[in-house]
Amino acid sequence: MARRPRAPAAYGEDFSFVSPLVKYLLFFFNMLFWVISMVMVAVGIYARLMKHAEAALACLAVDPAILLIVVGVLMFLLTFCGCIGSLRENICLLQTFSLCLTIVFLLQLAAGVLGFVFSDKARGKVNEIINNAIVHYRDDLDLQNLIDFGQKKFGCCGGISYKDWSLNMYFNCSEDNPSRERCSVPYSCCLPVPNQAVINTMCGQGMQALDYLEASKIIYTNGCIDRLVNWIHSNLFVLGGVALGLAIPQLVGILLSMILMSQIKDQIKLQLYNQQHRADPWY
Repeated sequence: MARRPRAPAAYGEDFSFVSPLVKYLLFFFNMLFWVISMVMVAVGIYARLMKHAEAALACLAVDPAILLIVVGVLMFLLTFCGCIGSLRENICLLQTFSLCLTIVFLLQLAAGVLGFVFSDKARGKVNEIINNAIVHYRDDLDLQNLIDFGQKKFGCCGGISYKDWSLNMYFNCSEDNPSRERCSVPYSCCLPVPNQAVINTMCGQGMQALDYLEASKIIYTNGCIDRLVNWIHSNLFVLGGVALGLAIPQLVGILLSMILMSQIKDQIKLQLYNQQHRADPWY
Protein backbone atom coordinates (compact mmCIF):
# COMPACT_ATOMS: atom_id res chain seq x y z
CA MET A 1 0.00 0.00 0.00
CA ALA A 2 1.37 3.40 -0.94
CA ARG A 3 2.32 5.73 1.89
CA ARG A 4 0.16 8.82 2.46
CA PRO A 5 2.08 11.95 1.41
CA ARG A 6 3.19 14.20 4.26
CA ALA A 7 0.99 17.25 4.76
CA PRO A 8 2.81 20.54 4.42
CA ALA A 9 3.59 22.11 7.78
CA ALA A 10 1.62 25.24 8.43
CA TYR A 11 4.27 26.60 10.82
CA GLY A 12 8.01 26.15 10.98
CA GLU A 13 9.78 24.53 13.91
CA ASP A 14 10.93 27.92 15.19
CA PHE A 15 7.50 29.55 14.92
CA SER A 16 5.96 30.93 18.13
CA PHE A 17 2.53 32.37 18.75
CA VAL A 18 3.92 34.35 21.70
CA SER A 19 4.65 37.91 20.59
CA PRO A 20 7.87 39.30 22.12
CA LEU A 21 6.30 42.76 21.99
CA VAL A 22 3.34 41.75 24.17
CA LYS A 23 5.52 39.65 26.46
CA TYR A 24 8.13 42.28 27.25
CA LEU A 25 5.68 45.17 27.22
CA LEU A 26 3.75 43.43 29.99
CA PHE A 27 7.01 42.64 31.79
CA PHE A 28 8.28 46.24 31.81
CA PHE A 29 4.79 47.51 32.63
CA ASN A 30 4.79 45.36 35.77
CA MET A 31 8.42 46.15 36.52
CA LEU A 32 7.59 49.88 36.68
CA PHE A 33 4.79 49.37 39.20
CA TRP A 34 6.89 46.80 41.06
CA VAL A 35 9.51 49.49 41.71
CA ILE A 36 6.77 51.96 42.71
CA SER A 37 5.39 49.42 45.19
CA MET A 38 8.81 49.03 46.85
CA VAL A 39 9.08 52.82 47.19
CA MET A 40 5.61 52.90 48.77
CA VAL A 41 6.58 50.22 51.30
CA ALA A 42 9.84 52.02 52.12
CA VAL A 43 8.07 55.36 52.62
CA GLY A 44 5.38 53.71 54.75
CA ILE A 45 7.94 51.98 56.98
CA TYR A 46 9.95 55.19 57.34
CA ALA A 47 6.82 57.17 58.23
CA ARG A 48 5.76 54.57 60.76
CA LEU A 49 9.17 54.37 62.46
CA MET A 50 9.98 58.08 62.46
CA LYS A 51 6.54 59.55 63.02
CA HIS A 52 4.26 58.63 65.93
CA ALA A 53 1.31 60.94 65.31
CA GLU A 54 -1.31 59.26 67.49
CA ALA A 55 -3.21 62.52 67.78
CA ALA A 56 -3.39 62.95 64.04
CA LEU A 57 -4.41 59.33 63.57
CA ALA A 58 -7.29 59.70 65.99
CA CYS A 59 -9.27 61.59 63.33
CA LEU A 60 -8.60 58.96 60.66
CA ALA A 61 -10.00 55.46 60.23
CA VAL A 62 -6.60 53.91 59.56
CA ASP A 63 -2.95 54.85 59.96
CA PRO A 64 -1.80 56.29 56.58
CA ALA A 65 1.65 54.72 57.03
CA ILE A 66 0.16 51.26 57.60
CA LEU A 67 -2.23 51.78 54.68
CA LEU A 68 0.73 52.70 52.48
CA ILE A 69 2.62 49.58 53.57
CA VAL A 70 -0.35 47.27 53.01
CA VAL A 71 -1.12 48.73 49.57
CA GLY A 72 2.56 48.59 48.66
CA VAL A 73 2.90 44.93 49.71
CA LEU A 74 -0.24 43.90 47.79
CA MET A 75 0.95 45.85 44.76
CA PHE A 76 4.38 44.22 45.08
CA LEU A 77 2.90 40.70 45.09
CA LEU A 78 0.53 41.50 42.24
CA THR A 79 3.20 42.98 39.97
CA PHE A 80 5.59 40.18 40.92
CA CYS A 81 3.09 37.69 39.51
CA GLY A 82 2.83 39.83 36.37
CA CYS A 83 6.62 40.12 35.96
CA ILE A 84 7.47 36.45 36.47
CA GLY A 85 4.34 35.26 34.67
CA SER A 86 5.14 37.25 31.54
CA LEU A 87 8.87 36.48 31.60
CA ARG A 88 8.44 32.74 32.19
CA GLU A 89 5.19 32.52 30.17
CA ASN A 90 3.45 31.02 33.18
CA ILE A 91 -0.31 30.87 32.68
CA CYS A 92 -1.06 30.31 36.38
CA LEU A 93 0.76 33.48 37.46
CA LEU A 94 -0.75 35.47 34.60
CA GLN A 95 -4.24 34.30 35.55
CA THR A 96 -3.61 35.32 39.16
CA PHE A 97 -2.36 38.72 38.02
CA SER A 98 -5.29 39.28 35.65
CA LEU A 99 -7.92 38.13 38.17
CA CYS A 100 -6.55 40.24 41.03
CA LEU A 101 -6.22 43.32 38.82
CA THR A 102 -9.81 42.86 37.62
CA ILE A 103 -11.03 42.60 41.22
CA VAL A 104 -9.14 45.77 42.18
CA PHE A 105 -10.60 47.64 39.20
CA LEU A 106 -14.15 46.50 40.02
CA LEU A 107 -13.73 47.45 43.70
CA GLN A 108 -12.58 50.94 42.72
CA LEU A 109 -15.49 51.27 40.32
CA ALA A 110 -17.94 50.09 42.99
CA ALA A 111 -16.48 52.53 45.53
CA GLY A 112 -16.93 55.42 43.09
CA VAL A 113 -20.52 54.45 42.32
CA LEU A 114 -21.40 53.96 46.00
CA GLY A 115 -19.78 57.28 46.89
CA PHE A 116 -21.93 59.00 44.26
CA VAL A 117 -25.17 57.19 45.19
CA PHE A 118 -24.70 57.62 48.95
CA SER A 119 -23.26 61.12 48.73
CA ASP A 120 -25.13 62.24 51.85
CA LYS A 121 -23.52 59.52 53.96
CA ALA A 122 -20.14 60.31 52.40
CA ARG A 123 -20.68 63.97 53.27
CA GLY A 124 -21.49 62.98 56.87
CA LYS A 125 -18.34 60.89 57.08
CA VAL A 126 -16.22 63.77 55.76
CA ASN A 127 -17.82 66.07 58.34
CA GLU A 128 -16.96 63.57 61.08
CA ILE A 129 -13.33 63.41 59.93
CA ILE A 130 -13.04 67.21 59.81
CA ASN A 131 -14.56 67.58 63.30
CA ASN A 132 -12.13 65.00 64.70
CA ALA A 133 -9.28 66.87 63.03
CA ILE A 134 -10.47 70.11 64.67
CA VAL A 135 -10.49 68.42 68.09
CA HIS A 136 -6.84 67.36 67.66
CA TYR A 137 -5.67 70.55 65.91
CA ARG A 138 -3.14 71.54 68.58
CA ASP A 139 -2.00 67.98 69.30
CA ASP A 140 0.07 67.42 66.16
CA LEU A 141 2.04 69.94 64.11
CA ASP A 142 1.62 68.11 60.79
CA LEU A 143 -2.14 67.88 61.25
CA GLN A 144 -2.22 71.56 62.19
CA ASN A 145 -0.31 72.52 59.04
CA LEU A 146 -2.61 70.35 56.93
CA ILE A 147 -5.76 72.02 58.32
CA ASP A 148 -4.26 75.49 57.91
CA PHE A 149 -3.32 74.72 54.32
CA GLY A 150 -6.83 73.43 53.56
CA GLN A 151 -8.58 76.42 55.10
CA LYS A 152 -6.38 78.90 53.24
CA LYS A 153 -6.62 76.95 49.98
CA PHE A 154 -10.42 76.69 49.97
CA GLY A 155 -11.13 79.95 51.81
CA CYS A 156 -13.13 78.31 54.60
CA CYS A 157 -13.21 77.87 58.35
CA GLY A 158 -14.32 74.77 60.25
CA GLY A 159 -16.48 71.96 58.93
CA ILE A 160 -19.91 73.57 58.56
CA SER A 161 -19.09 77.02 59.93
CA TYR A 162 -16.40 78.87 61.86
CA LYS A 163 -18.20 78.06 65.12
CA ASP A 164 -17.14 74.43 64.75
CA TRP A 165 -13.84 75.45 66.31
CA SER A 166 -15.56 75.34 69.70
CA LEU A 167 -15.01 71.57 69.44
CA ASN A 168 -11.33 72.22 70.18
CA MET A 169 -10.50 72.56 73.87
CA TYR A 170 -8.28 75.58 73.26
CA PHE A 171 -10.81 77.47 71.10
CA ASN A 172 -13.90 76.44 73.08
CA CYS A 173 -16.18 79.32 74.06
CA SER A 174 -17.24 77.99 77.46
CA GLU A 175 -16.85 80.40 80.38
CA ASP A 176 -14.58 78.03 82.31
CA ASN A 177 -12.05 77.74 79.46
CA PRO A 178 -8.79 79.31 80.73
CA SER A 179 -7.10 79.26 77.31
CA ARG A 180 -5.91 82.55 75.82
CA GLU A 181 -7.39 81.33 72.52
CA ARG A 182 -10.89 81.03 74.00
CA CYS A 183 -13.63 81.74 71.42
CA SER A 184 -10.99 82.23 68.71
CA VAL A 185 -10.25 80.55 65.38
CA PRO A 186 -6.88 79.72 63.75
CA TYR A 187 -5.16 82.42 61.75
CA SER A 188 -5.76 80.40 58.56
CA CYS A 189 -9.45 81.37 58.83
CA CYS A 190 -8.61 85.07 58.43
CA LEU A 191 -9.21 86.92 55.19
CA PRO A 192 -5.94 87.74 53.39
CA VAL A 193 -4.61 91.24 53.87
CA PRO A 194 -2.96 92.76 50.75
CA ASN A 195 0.74 93.56 51.04
CA GLN A 196 0.96 92.10 54.55
CA ALA A 197 4.64 91.56 55.38
CA VAL A 198 4.12 89.73 58.68
CA ILE A 199 1.27 87.27 59.22
CA ASN A 200 -0.94 88.19 62.15
CA THR A 201 -1.47 84.87 63.91
CA MET A 202 -3.85 86.50 66.41
CA CYS A 203 -6.28 87.78 63.78
CA GLY A 204 -8.88 85.17 64.75
CA GLN A 205 -9.04 86.26 68.38
CA GLY A 206 -12.61 86.23 69.73
CA MET A 207 -14.21 85.63 66.32
CA GLN A 208 -16.62 82.95 67.55
CA ALA A 209 -18.26 85.51 69.82
CA LEU A 210 -19.24 87.61 66.78
CA ASP A 211 -22.23 86.98 64.55
CA TYR A 212 -21.82 85.92 60.92
CA LEU A 213 -22.08 89.42 59.47
CA GLU A 214 -19.46 90.93 61.75
CA ALA A 215 -17.15 87.92 61.58
CA SER A 216 -17.32 87.78 57.77
CA LYS A 217 -15.46 91.12 57.62
CA ILE A 218 -12.38 89.51 59.20
CA ILE A 219 -12.54 85.74 58.65
CA TYR A 220 -14.04 83.14 56.34
CA THR A 221 -17.36 82.10 57.86
CA ASN A 222 -18.31 79.34 55.42
CA GLY A 223 -17.43 75.74 56.32
CA CYS A 224 -14.92 73.69 54.39
CA ILE A 225 -17.38 70.93 53.48
CA ASP A 226 -19.46 73.20 51.24
CA ARG A 227 -16.31 74.66 49.74
CA LEU A 228 -14.98 71.17 49.07
CA VAL A 229 -18.23 70.08 47.41
CA ASN A 230 -18.21 73.22 45.23
CA TRP A 231 -14.57 72.56 44.29
CA ILE A 232 -15.42 68.98 43.29
CA HIS A 233 -18.35 70.17 41.15
CA SER A 234 -16.18 72.75 39.40
CA ASN A 235 -13.35 70.26 38.77
CA LEU A 236 -15.31 67.22 37.65
CA PHE A 237 -13.38 66.99 34.38
CA VAL A 238 -10.05 67.09 36.22
CA LEU A 239 -11.18 64.45 38.72
CA GLY A 240 -12.56 62.37 35.85
CA GLY A 241 -9.18 62.62 34.13
CA VAL A 242 -7.41 61.47 37.29
CA ALA A 243 -9.82 58.54 37.65
CA LEU A 244 -9.28 57.65 33.99
CA GLY A 245 -5.52 57.90 34.48
CA LEU A 246 -5.78 55.37 37.31
CA ALA A 247 -8.07 53.07 35.36
CA ILE A 248 -6.15 52.97 32.06
CA PRO A 249 -2.99 51.25 33.44
CA GLN A 250 -5.17 48.61 35.10
CA LEU A 251 -7.16 47.97 31.92
CA VAL A 252 -3.93 47.85 29.89
CA GLY A 253 -2.47 45.31 32.31
CA ILE A 254 -5.61 43.15 32.12
CA LEU A 255 -5.70 43.34 28.31
CA LEU A 256 -2.01 42.51 27.86
CA SER A 257 -2.19 39.58 30.27
CA MET A 258 -5.27 38.18 28.48
CA ILE A 259 -3.58 38.49 25.08
CA LEU A 260 -0.38 36.85 26.35
CA MET A 261 -2.31 33.99 27.99
CA SER A 262 -4.17 33.36 24.72
CA GLN A 263 -0.89 33.29 22.80
CA ILE A 264 0.72 30.93 25.31
CA LYS A 265 -2.25 28.54 25.07
CA ASP A 266 -2.00 28.57 21.25
CA GLN A 267 1.74 27.88 21.53
CA ILE A 268 1.10 24.92 23.84
CA LYS A 269 -1.43 23.51 21.39
CA LEU A 270 1.09 23.88 18.56
CA GLN A 271 3.79 22.09 20.55
CA LEU A 272 1.43 19.22 21.40
CA TYR A 273 0.39 18.99 17.76
CA ASN A 274 4.03 18.81 16.60
CA GLN A 275 4.88 16.17 19.21
CA GLN A 276 1.95 13.98 18.18
CA HIS A 277 2.84 14.08 14.51
CA ARG A 278 6.60 13.69 14.71
CA ALA A 279 6.20 9.96 15.35
CA ASP A 280 3.42 9.59 12.78
CA PRO A 281 4.88 7.64 9.83
CA TRP A 282 2.12 8.98 7.57
CA TYR A 283 2.85 12.61 8.51
